[in-house]
Amino acid sequence: MSIEGSTTQRKIIHIDMDAFYASVEQRDNPELRGKPLAVGGEEARGVVAAASYEARAFGVRSAMPSVTAKRRCPELIFMPPRFDVYRAISTQIRELFAEHTDLIEPLSLDEAYLDVTENKLGIPIASDIATMIRARIKEVTGLNASAGISYCKFLAKMASDLNKPNGQAVITPRMGPSFVEALAVRKFHGVGPVTAEKMERLGIYTGSDLKGKPLAFLQQHFGRSGGWYYRIARGVDDRLVEPDRPRKSIGAEDTFQIDIYERDNARAEITPLVATVWRHCKAKKVRARTVTLKVKYADFQQVTRSRTVSSPFRNAADIEELAFALLDPLFPLERGIRLIGVTVSSLGDLNAIGSVEGQLSLL
Repeated sequence: MSIEGSTTQRKIIHIDMDAFYASVEQRDNPELRGKPLAVGGEEARGVVAAASYEARAFGVRSAMPSVTAKRRCPELIFMPPRFDVYRAISTQIRELFAEHTDLIEPLSLDEAYLDVTENKLGIPIASDIATMIRARIKEVTGLNASAGISYCKFLAKMASDLNKPNGQAVITPRMGPSFVEALAVRKFHGVGPVTAEKMERLGIYTGSDLKGKPLAFLQQHFGRSGGWYYRIARGVDDRLVEPDRPRKSIGAEDTFQIDIYERDNARAEITPLVATVWRHCKAKKVRARTVTLKVKYADFQQVTRSRTVSSPFRNAADIEELAFALLDPLFPLERGIRLIGVTVSSLGDLNAIGSVEGQLSLL
């Protein structure tokens, strides 16, 4: 669909499992049902990976430090994550999606886009398909899912949040532009807190404000993203549902029980992270050319540093060497480090790359 309009109306469903990790734990342990639950580590450096709706009523959210979550909800129960179980259930759910369409774009273990414009059962109404899928998920897994139905991915994603939990909503082409206009930019999917603050400094608080800005203005202030903001302010999103969406990055990170102040200690923590990243690269048969280092300090402020090389990394030592080069300039420290992450990107298929010889050269 273009800004000028189109005769083809796509039917996109966004399925989002409700409090997925926490709901699995409550399903498997009846004693946890109806109680405030967090999946994650309860230790001082722990982080909430997921929270039940009972916990959310106290303001507990994912990515929140566990100590903060416990302060908000003293009765909060912590359960360690069981990712092997979550992955197995996610596979079950995707098999249910495949009963209706092969155009499935997983976003994570608990959510996916489905293009049902042409579907296997020939059902003409996308909301009926969403209802059937949610019922099948409940029947097979015992878990609840919510759904958003619209003519594009952006609005399907936004719609899936409207009637959570265990509900669904439709945003039609007629409703789309007015829905976006009334929406606060802070609620736009893909607009994070930093971007939202920048928009608000520019007088952009709602979709209507965003729509009122010329394309050139948005490109001036937001670069390539300016064109995207210009389109979604008009309810336009041409992105296709991509079943084989290529992986853009591979990363690993760790939060420490005791803050790190010494360079050698920080380097020692990078080594196992790099080993994990390299193991995933080999398993996926990809090679990378960019390393990104993330460092989060004790006060929760964080910095990221990246560097790209001209040839793909040949082994874990190459990645580690570059990660060290990004880390070293941060020392000496005025505050301790609580988290370090290493991510590689600029990925290429190993078979296409072939053997790599010669020394790394920085671009």
